[in-house]
Amino acid sequence: MVDSEPGSNSPPLRVIFMGSPDFAVPVFEAVANAHEVVAVVSQPDRRAGRGRKLRPPPVKVSAQARGVEVLQPTAIKTAAFREALQAYRADVFVVAAYGRILTPALLEVPPKGCWNVHASLLPAWRGAAPIQWALIHGDAETGVTIMRMDAGMDTGDIALQRRIPIRDEDTVATLSTRLSALGAEAILEAIQRLQQGRLETTPQDHHRATRAPMLTKDDGHLDFRQPACEVACRTRGVDPWPGAHARLGTAPDAPRVKLFHPRLADPDAAGVGAPGELLCLDDHGLVVACGDGAVSFAELQLPGRKRLPAQAVLAGRSLQLGERLS
Repeated sequence: MVDSEPGSNSPPLRVIFMGSPDFAVPVFEAVANAHEVVAVVSQPDRRAGRGRKLRPPPVKVSAQARGVEVLQPTAIKTAAFREALQAYRADVFVVAAYGRILTPALLEVPPKGCWNVHASLLPAWRGAAPIQWALIHGDAETGVTIMRMDAGMDTGDIALQRRIPIRDEDTVATLSTRLSALGAEAILEAIQRLQQGRLETTPQDHHRATRAPMLTKDDGHLDFRQPACEVACRTRGVDPWPGAHARLGTAPDAPRVKLFHPRLADPDAAGVGAPGELLCLDDHGLVVACGDGAVSFAELQLPGRKRLPAQAVLAGRSLQLGERLS
């Protein structure tokens, strides 16, 4: 039984939901609780983990638990796929982190349009990794945008936005959790306005657009010549993937150290050292000198070892104060 949106007298809409990762699950669940999701479109299963076993996208798992049919096309530009979607007679498409750009032909299928839940305050951070780049660049706030999709990369007109502050301790995982919940609320409000004929949209200011491309492993490299605030922001913006890392020493084959949970260190207590120098332990973790200031890391991980508190790593003498991370 599908209930309509609380406070709305409009009947539930027929929805095709498109999404793949964990971020999209709360959005899917909210839409499925309030409307009739007639099908879900998600990415194909991927091999992951040490065993390289096929893993379904989280949205697929959630949809199957509800008995919703799931489509996982490898190609979405075919006439056959468009006809398959048309057959569901959906009123609207809702998209959240699906991972592919819909063609103009697909955008024309639902009579009430295609609406995207994007994890940034557009036109800032258009692309696949908006949460990561907002953290890396030290933004004070972020949010979600409900956008009417067009043929571009996150270039459609804005229907509504919701803002939240970015906390000093936020990582991609924690911020994503808060934004997905916010997106779930926002899409329901947008659909309700759509049903009531009062959903207005505003074109984006394309001159203010910034890009958020997918991260690579190299994006996790820490450059301790940068100011401490930038090192800390990058560490949080690449957690959990690809993870912040640096080499212990300058040799090309030097072991790589992963670093977690940064906090700006007290400059008076930390002292002064060359960028990358391991200065001391404070009440948070291991203090590393930067180009300006220092960062304290609560946890570290050495190659082939478990992730441990900084104190335990130093106690095992795997690292020693005075050494340098390059």
